[in-house]
Amino acid sequence: MKKFILLTMIAAALFTGCKKNADNAENNAANEKPKFIMGLDDSFPPMGFRDDNNEIVGFDVDLAKEVTKRLNMELVLQPIDWASKELELSTGNITCIWNGLSVSPEREEAMTLSKPYLANKMIIITKTDSPLNKKADLEGKKVGLQTGSTAVEALEKDPISKKLTQITYDNNVLALTDLEIGRVDAVVMDEVVARYMLNKNKNTYKILNDAFNKEYYAIAFKKGNTELKDKVEKVLAEMNADGTSAEISKKWFGEDIVYK
Repeated sequence: MKKFILLTMIAAALFTGCKKNADNAENNAANEKPKFIMGLDDSFPPMGFRDDNNEIVGFDVDLAKEVTKRLNMELVLQPIDWASKELELSTGNITCIWNGLSVSPEREEAMTLSKPYLANKMIIITKTDSPLNKKADLEGKKVGLQTGSTAVEALEKDPISKKLTQITYDNNVLALTDLEIGRVDAVVMDEVVARYMLNKNKNTYKILNDAFNKEYYAIAFKKGNTELKDKVEKVLAEMNADGTSAEISKKWFGEDIVYK
């Protein structure tokens, strides 16, 4: 009899323990924040890049941190191959592409884009001691660009593209490195990035007077995901209204350049 009572008590204890664990697991699942997986190029300062501690930081990263905080979502920073960004998004590996993504008709067709949050243009950057001063001076020169970027599209729409040699790179940092050592004569890249680089390397680079067409940055979501896009846009509008976006912009650019 005692043995039966003991076994009954053990069974009851095990049942209670299992139920408690199941309840805890259920509560944890209920309290778990939905993930917001941000696809980005982690070599694209100041939008998203790795600092001296190998941490991913940047203007877009700070914006995303504040947005996901207000949406009660968990931000996951996911570096991607920029040339494969549309595939990463369409297959669900990432929630969005948020990293200085320029708006283009092709991207509007392939993805759901947010309202623009930054205005930008493609500029020509070269070394301070370069004899190049205008777009026409690129004739016969080697020009570096990031693969899959709208800098490539902007350049190819211009007649000067037929008179120069294009050299493509995985990211702008590599292109600027080759510019510094003389493997290319100039780099075509986003103005916001170039001005950030110039601010850090005032005696190394200069921007030519000519530039390519103005464009805008937006956040890309999987085609048809308007629900999340609308939520993010609403929070960004709130951040513009309360001055949070301006503070983040001043941190990275020294002024408020947020497009409103």
